[in-house]
Amino acid sequence: MVVTLGSHEDPENQADSGPLPMAPRLPAPKDVGPTPTVPAPTPEQLQKQPWMHKLGPGEKPPQFVLFSFDGAVSKQHWDKVLPIAKAKNAHVTGLLSGVYMLADQDGNQYQPPAGLKRGLSDISFGGTRQDIAARISYLNQVIADGHEIGTHYNGHFCTSGSQPSVDKWDTAAWNAELDQFKQIVDKARAAGFTLPADAVRGGRTPCLEGNWDQAFPAMASHGLVYDTSKVALGVQWPSVQNGLYEFPMPEVRVPGLGKQVVMMDFNLWYSLNQAKDEPARAAEFTQIVFDTYKSVHLAALNGNRAPIVVGNHFNEWNGSAFSTAMEQFLEYVCDKPETVCATYTEVIQWMQLQDPAVLDQLRRMPAARN
Repeated sequence: MVVTLGSHEDPENQADSGPLPMAPRLPAPKDVGPTPTVPAPTPEQLQKQPWMHKLGPGEKPPQFVLFSFDGAVSKQHWDKVLPIAKAKNAHVTGLLSGVYMLADQDGNQYQPPAGLKRGLSDISFGGTRQDIAARISYLNQVIADGHEIGTHYNGHFCTSGSQPSVDKWDTAAWNAELDQFKQIVDKARAAGFTLPADAVRGGRTPCLEGNWDQAFPAMASHGLVYDTSKVALGVQWPSVQNGLYEFPMPEVRVPGLGKQVVMMDFNLWYSLNQAKDEPARAAEFTQIVFDTYKSVHLAALNGNRAPIVVGNHFNEWNGSAFSTAMEQFLEYVCDKPETVCATYTEVIQWMQLQDPAVLDQLRRMPAARN
């Protein structure tokens, strides 16, 4: 389970203080459904990305690493990530919480689904209208640098928060939430946001929660082609479930603890000290998380080569221990041999170039376990 609670000053640097269970590994939806598609890579993209090609006989896939950030609006954290990504030729994915594109005074424009009160958001809203204008400007730079913007939906209603929470929503509620996300982004686009109308292709649900048989049909009907909310044991290749690619969050071993943990920053913090704020231990926690990331990369690189999902929030939890570990890993891994730090769309583009039989063979390989 993962939580992002916002504040008016910086909508992404607080966590719920209460104990939270780890997200369970959940069964796949009952239906596979049609395989979704994304636009083919452009000639310019092919020129810049030599790895974007059909594998030859005996050729191994690139080791993809997918850095993805829930909420995705903190300028101070983008200001750290963007220069590293540019230097390392890396692309990342920001999963935008729609409410962060609405000023506090405009919060009543958001009507949460499932009978929740108009203007309610468990992560607040986006500050002043001036804050929103500034946010549009720096997110435009994120887009210009080739990074992806997906959705983290809107009001972030988790089991521990306002009810009914997302795990209880039916398809109509998910449809309403996605309609609201589109309306908010459309309004931001009218104010200068350069995100193309068809660019939001997937997302992660609040706290990794949801009834997938209800949620996935709504996602597919809104043009989404991937989800990255479910949890799998080890690093596994994406598979098509209910008409979407599922890029699961890996449950991995933390070498410093000898525990299995979902590889999301909050889950790692919770496993280390029940998410208590102990900034004096920041360097210790950073090293443990960085070593975990490195061991997972090595296991996948030498194993099934499945894309590694690195789930993160832009946060300052525990003396910025987890953001620092993520930044260190971004700098460490993205120019390693045979490794590519890519967006979800780019990985799907690569998969579309492959022989389906090759993808089936990759999916049958054992999950990479560190």
